[in-house]
Amino acid sequence: MKPFAFALALSATLASGAALAGDSLVQFNGAIGVDPVAGIAAGAPVPNTVLGVPPGGRPWILRKLRASIDPDGSISAKGSGLLFSGGDLIGTRGGVTQVFATLFCSGVAHHSPIVDLDTAGNFVIKGKLGAVPPSPCLSPVLLIRNAAGTQAWFAAGIPGGDD
Repeated sequence: MKPFAFALALSATLASGAALAGDSLVQFNGAIGVDPVAGIAAGAPVPNTVLGVPPGGRPWILRKLRASIDPDGSISAKGSGLLFSGGDLIGTRGGVTQVFATLFCSGVAHHSPIVDLDTAGNFVIKGKLGAVPPSPCLSPVLLIRNAAGTQAWFAAGIPGGDD
């Protein structure tokens, strides 16, 4: 009987540990590059501002993005190909050398550490958000932003895990 009880306790412990290890507050898989103009009103362009964050000045693309934020505020994000998708700098990162992510939960911003953007537009963010986001994170939005200047947004994550 003792071996059976031990095996049962061990399997319950392993199962709960595996479930906890895979739990995320929110995940993002894929990205939408910024179009800096949301529309035209009264003959003038309307900026594509998201939750108070202005858009990057030109169109951008982010070919791949995977991001996960844990309940304790840990963030792990990997982006590939954050590049201009229009203008004379098309296919380059231009002068942008650093980025960070902002997670919005119910419109409240939580910022990641700043990381380098390589010349191919690739970046990896690992660390903790500046503040622990609420759980659950309602209406999650993840913006990839310029670390310099107005800290404009270049791309937004698409909520969801593996498909």
